[in-house]
Amino acid sequence: MLVLKRYLGTAGAVVLLTAGCGQTVQMQPFEAQANTEEPCAALVADLPDTLLGADRATIRPESNVMAAWGDPPIGLRCGVPRPSGLERDSALTDIGEEEGEIVSWLAQPEDAPTMFIAVHREAYVELSVPSSYGNPAAALSQVSELIPKHLEERADSGV
Repeated sequence: MLVLKRYLGTAGAVVLLTAGCGQTVQMQPFEAQANTEEPCAALVADLPDTLLGADRATIRPESNVMAAWGDPPIGLRCGVPRPSGLERDSALTDIGEEEGEIVSWLAQPEDAPTMFIAVHREAYVELSVPSSYGNPAAALSQVSELIPKHLEERADSGV
């Protein structure tokens, strides 16, 4: 039963399907960046069971580089292509400055973002947070704690 369809920019879509007491989220597969599957799989395996109070869902098709939580679904895809709007002067949100491991996020759309892409790492990480969850800061912070453990910083800044 189709409950919700939520677009993740032009790159993909998340569809929430109900199945008994659990939930399954249909996510749009993508062509991953070269050499990112192993570090992305490690990141996804390390992600929390709960994000913004939402429980982790089963995803279809099965993938070790994607994850989802809740209804409407919060979606994460690791190894996505470079964001087309990323420029040297793009406005980025830096998280983790106090801890010394900074993760920079590109918010899209800039005026009312629901999708955030972690940049300046060996793989781009896309996090989609529906506006119904309110401020996405806690989700960005939680994911930002894990990114430096699994994804090396790019020497060329990824731009």
